[in-house]
Amino acid sequence: MGAGFGSGMYRRTSIHRLLLYGLIIFLIGFLFYSQYLPCDTAPKTVMVSNDQHLLRDSENRAYPYNKNMPLIFIGGMPRSGTTLMRAMLDAHPEVRCGEETRVIPRLLGMKYQWGRSPKESTRLKEAGITDKVIDDALSAFILEVIAKHGDPAPRLCNKDPFTLKSMVYLSGLFPNSKYLFMIRDGRATVHSIISRKVTISGFNLKDYRSCLQKWNQAVDNMYKQCLQVGPSKCMMVFYEQLVLQPNKWAKDILQFLDIPWHDSVIHHEQYIGKPGGVSLSKTERSTDQVIKPVNLDALTKWVDFIPEDVRRDTRMIAPMLERLGYDVDHFPPVYGEAEKQVLDNTNSIKEKAEYWHKKEELKAYAKTIGFLEKAYANTIGFLEKAYANTIGFLEKAYAKTMGFLEKAYAKTMGILEKAYAS
Repeated sequence: MGAGFGSGMYRRTSIHRLLLYGLIIFLIGFLFYSQYLPCDTAPKTVMVSNDQHLLRDSENRAYPYNKNMPLIFIGGMPRSGTTLMRAMLDAHPEVRCGEETRVIPRLLGMKYQWGRSPKESTRLKEAGITDKVIDDALSAFILEVIAKHGDPAPRLCNKDPFTLKSMVYLSGLFPNSKYLFMIRDGRATVHSIISRKVTISGFNLKDYRSCLQKWNQAVDNMYKQCLQVGPSKCMMVFYEQLVLQPNKWAKDILQFLDIPWHDSVIHHEQYIGKPGGVSLSKTERSTDQVIKPVNLDALTKWVDFIPEDVRRDTRMIAPMLERLGYDVDHFPPVYGEAEKQVLDNTNSIKEKAEYWHKKEELKAYAKTIGFLEKAYANTIGFLEKAYANTIGFLEKAYAKTMGFLEKAYAKTMGILEKAYAS
């Protein structure tokens, strides 16, 4: 039994190692492909040098991109305002963020896992897969994903919340990149994660206490990395303040990013779904909220849902709350005063509740239609494949049968001719 268990473990380790090496080879191949081979798909890419590429839009305007450009990364805990932030930036005519890629944080997570295993690191180096090879491959892959998963723009931006868990590493790959670290009251974030059933590895969606502890760990990690890369590269953006005073914070954010002011950033809802505006994914959980103008509805929704024992032990469970300046003693907390525009938006949404409800229903309907279209396409694809396989099988069977019959016929004719001759 021991030998069988050991051999099973060895096989699993071998498979994991093969998968690891396969991914590395894929990334290196991707780097080679993106550097030396032409691309015929839109948006069109033109090779300029080993470090510089061009994207061309539908009007043939050229947009250079390379790893030294000032990329923007938006991150933080999910349900902390990352979608609102990227929608505001997407509304700016010079910026394109687009939907979450999902693949970038996963690759960064794998890179982190490789680094944690001294044995695996040694094996990689022995195979000639140095840190530089991996860094070059990853930076090329990440850059291509960011550049090509949406329309070209002078400033490119990525919003995958957990990318900021690798902020220091990314800062090394992209030396001129800047980071917007979205921070929200952890209790509000946890309530939103639980109520919207957002699946996050390690989070028990039935337990507020453990979720708040996990929030504390994740935010502490990103907070330390933000401090490490420094205030010239990382800006902490508090969701509550962005919602209360969008004009002030939007101006500060654009100044930090070296992007000229444009009124569109405080009217992002007017650019939803428009060309060059804000593109929303059917799968992102916040799309039903960012279709509305900035308002106060979500600020204190969570208050009545926090269990009494979690309220009592908040300081112990999540010390980062006080460190970030949040009031843990009052329910609801006082976050500050709202700008007149935000108060007007909030009142307007309440007055037109039926209109916004219908708009949300239409959004849900569109989401369902999108799901059904995908299911339909998958089903048709499956049936076409099954049909092709069946036809292939029948043709093969027919050819085999005909071959057998021809052989039998020839043999029979041979016997008859022989019998006739004798």
